[in-house]
Amino acid sequence: MNIIHTADWHLGQTFFGYERIKEHKKFLAWLKQTLSRKSADLLLISGDVFDNPNPSAEAQKMFYRFLKEVTDTSPEIQIIIISGNHDSAARLEAPNPLLEEMNITVRGIIKYSNKEIDYEHFIIPVKNKKDKTTVWCMAIPYLRQGDYPVLKTDEECTYATGVKNMYKNIFDKINARKEKKDTIIAMGHLQATGSEISDNDRSERAVIGGLECISPDTFDTGIAYTALGHLHKAQRVSKRENVRYSGSPLPMSFAEKNYKHGVTYIEIDNGTAARIEHIEFDAPAKFISIPQKPKRLPEVLKELKQLPEGEITEYSPYLEVNVLITDPEPSMKFQIEEILRNKSVRLARIGSNTVSSQSKDTVFYRDLHSLNPITLAQEVYKKQYNTEMTDELTALLSQIIEEVQE
Repeated sequence: MNIIHTADWHLGQTFFGYERIKEHKKFLAWLKQTLSRKSADLLLISGDVFDNPNPSAEAQKMFYRFLKEVTDTSPEIQIIIISGNHDSAARLEAPNPLLEEMNITVRGIIKYSNKEIDYEHFIIPVKNKKDKTTVWCMAIPYLRQGDYPVLKTDEECTYATGVKNMYKNIFDKINARKEKKDTIIAMGHLQATGSEISDNDRSERAVIGGLECISPDTFDTGIAYTALGHLHKAQRVSKRENVRYSGSPLPMSFAEKNYKHGVTYIEIDNGTAARIEHIEFDAPAKFISIPQKPKRLPEVLKELKQLPEGEITEYSPYLEVNVLITDPEPSMKFQIEEILRNKSVRLARIGSNTVSSQSKDTVFYRDLHSLNPITLAQEVYKKQYNTEMTDELTALLSQIIEEVQE
């Protein structure tokens, strides 16, 4: 069986005021070609389909058009989708009755039966070309606090323990009913311990801070392949070849500009992931930082003058300008915009490093757009009280933020 694993599309994202619809359409067209070229039997989309819980009509139209065109072209392909922390689970699952007619399954809501989690809801049989179930998929969406089983012997069940229990219970149920030669694969949207996040990238920080990190031993060794979403860098987890993040198809911040974006291709043979390959997608709009490290304004302006002239299009590069400020520069933004007036780039942000004359320390003023509220709160708390924020306070703040987002 040939599988394509992808995640973190963030359809409908507005990047510093710029719409990215054309970029996403380009990716979806490329993905359709890739599915056909690789003769894919199964497409796994591991969460964060949309950039926010209330996506625009244009973003939704683009998504459902893609599903329709793929299933029209390849009627035998099966598609399994889980919700991520950016998605509305209920909204994503709502069209399920229609989508299931197209061999598409969506899982986002945690369903209960007799006050117990309905584990069968997250077990998806995958059939081969002979219409026989040979693969079983554990389609587990992003789990919020309380969306997991609590063992009776573990009254103070942590988030990580609860998630591990969820995967174990579903794995055990599949194991009890599958045939010996059948294969088990898993999906998840979470941050696994041992995964890599850019030091400068706050856009993909865990929603519940350090409490969300999940141990790789959550994924049983009997699982042939685990398709993860949430982190935007394509990578394996803790040196386990068959536990992977596909990464996002497009960079979502300047910290991600050097990632190798794309999708992951998996060949399942004799119950194992016999071949795993990252297929790179060349993003149509590049991300440029000038200069790479902050310099004084005259030097920055000199570099900006070297940029090519031309018209601005939907695929023109996004530009981040990094300035080192030693004295007040009230006309800085005007000078930068004047030089860029006829350049074929889109100015996204001006990052300024200010050197304090009193402390000689460098303070980086980041755009609020890119800040994770949990991380920001932890930094302020540590500065004010000279100690780390407690897990209890972090969890409480996370709960408040989730309620506001909902």
